[in-house]
Amino acid sequence: MANGLVKELTDLAPRDAAAELPSKDVRAAQRMLRSPLLRFETARRLARIGTLCALDVAALLLAIGSAAVVRSLLLGHVEFHKAFEQTKQYAPIACLVTILLFALAGLYGHRAVRPGFARIVAALFQVTLVVLGYTIVQGQHFASYYIFYGSLFFAVLYVTLFRVVFDRVTGAILRAAGYHRRTVLVGTGSQIDAVVHALAEGTHSEIEPVGFVSLSPLPSNGLKDLGPLEDLERHFDSIDEVLIADPAFPQERAVELVDRCHRHGVRVCVAPSTMEILMERVEFVPGQTLPLFELKPPVFEGVDFFMKRTFDVVASAALGLLLVPFGAVVALAIKLTSRGPVIYLSERAGIGGAPFFCFKFRTMYSDADRRQSELEARNEKGGAIFKIRRDPRVTPIGRFLRRWSIDELPQLLNVLSGDMSLVGPRPLTIRDYHHLAAWHRKRNLVLPGITGLWQVSGRSELDFDELVRLDFLYLERWSVFLDLTILLKTVPAVIRARGAW
Repeated sequence: MANGLVKELTDLAPRDAAAELPSKDVRAAQRMLRSPLLRFETARRLARIGTLCALDVAALLLAIGSAAVVRSLLLGHVEFHKAFEQTKQYAPIACLVTILLFALAGLYGHRAVRPGFARIVAALFQVTLVVLGYTIVQGQHFASYYIFYGSLFFAVLYVTLFRVVFDRVTGAILRAAGYHRRTVLVGTGSQIDAVVHALAEGTHSEIEPVGFVSLSPLPSNGLKDLGPLEDLERHFDSIDEVLIADPAFPQERAVELVDRCHRHGVRVCVAPSTMEILMERVEFVPGQTLPLFELKPPVFEGVDFFMKRTFDVVASAALGLLLVPFGAVVALAIKLTSRGPVIYLSERAGIGGAPFFCFKFRTMYSDADRRQSELEARNEKGGAIFKIRRDPRVTPIGRFLRRWSIDELPQLLNVLSGDMSLVGPRPLTIRDYHHLAAWHRKRNLVLPGITGLWQVSGRSELDFDELVRLDFLYLERWSVFLDLTILLKTVPAVIRARGAW
């Protein structure tokens, strides 16, 4: 069901459509930090990853040293100095590869979904092959490869032992501290009962069900009935998460619920179907009778946002300096071919719909704004956007600039000022923004961008509904890697000039 929610977001208009948008880019992860639980979860996550990495490194060092000592014993003499030298020789590359492969295998994840023994053995076997291949490439020769398979044996032993102890100790600490997540179960009566039963018999000691919202009549099960789904928002200040207990929960209502929860800093999890539970057991998730899938909000780690903002500033400043001579030529061409300013200040809707002035090379005659109303009937785009393929207000040089997106270059100044990003949903004019349906305005949760999925997916050839779907897809799937991918695809999209008018 979780995979279907993104699709539903693009197809449905939530009933709670008029909700106020935040005034900051959600990728900065500021709103969600208001939740004490999420602040604790962030600190807990960092402590978990740091501790597990340290334990894995210690286990690996001990494993290589143990293998070297055992080999010395088998040869009839113990040379601790030689064992230390071998440990020092192989440990750096082995530790680095181990941390990387363990991270890829999900071995630093939350205890509820962290893989167990089988995944540890597989990852350590891969580490052994990588280190062996590296040493052979470096030209080293071995009379015996015992140090590798001996280290593998001890690494499996020590890593598994250290992690079992870690799980036991941290579990005891959390229980002693009374840590729990106050959870509301949402779904149909029978499914809520099944999840309550599974939570009671399973190992989810962190989850404390405090009430339920049922779409169908539910006999008393010891939990408090919180009333209809529409009134759940009244309880957001006293709960930490919402658990959708029914995999068949209506997706339209699920989209609305997830949207409301994320706006208030309440996390959302989904209980899987019976088949998904069985599949989780096949994946050897240890000790979990009911694995839960968390639906992440469109909010990302502050570190990622910092990286994005730093890249925006550095890249836009560098590009701006490189393009100064070219910009001067464009400015001269505009000035010589039509009357009016070289730079046009286009009022656009930014974060939360707040207006800002978007810098563009002027591509229209100076009376273009006054002629807008008389051209409305000739709009060739559906939805909120106003576009005319042969707009009579566009100057000859302006058509050339638009075709190759040269008119957008001054927006590098908007990026430097913090009003825009290099990548994001395109900022709409105030006229277009006021024509949006309220649910469309979720695209304004992030900084608008110079380029985005619109530009690399067809530009003006797409209809408005397709453009909105792309904005929502970007919002839900955002990552630094996605931004870099869009930037790389922008260059050939501009060169093709398809849909640019």
